[in-house]
Amino acid sequence: MTADELDRLIREQPGVRVLEAQDDLFYLYDPAADLPPERQQPFATIVTGDHYEQVSRLDEPGAWRLNLGLTKATYTSLFGSPPTERDADWVLASGHDYAARDLLMPHPFYASQYWVAIVSPSTLAPLLPLITEAHDFAARKYANQAARHTG
Repeated sequence: MTADELDRLIREQPGVRVLEAQDDLFYLYDPAADLPPERQQPFATIVTGDHYEQVSRLDEPGAWRLNLGLTKATYTSLFGSPPTERDADWVLASGHDYAARDLLMPHPFYASQYWVAIVSPSTLAPLLPLITEAHDFAARKYANQAARHTG
């Protein structure tokens, strides 16, 4: 699987808006394209280089990383409680090799917010339910926020 293939799949989800920075993609659930900047939290990202950190070694040929924001229930069912200890570079101590390829793991920086990551996944099938969950979770948060402002 390539980052382009995954990008096309995520863009096909309803209500998705994509922001781009430094060749990285940030997927928002924003069906009306009206989220104010302070609420523009992605539900998924595709990071293609070491612009923000080097722990995943995304500078290697063909390396890229999918990141997904999951529900607490799903995250803990996969990995247990999220890590809280950080090293000197602010990387969470999860016991995972964040540069490992094709292995779903806690996100090196955002696992404490129930984010997961996978570097250079080889197949889409095991990721589909997680992508769907991340999208649906973002849609619920969007709907809840809209209800609070109209209710």
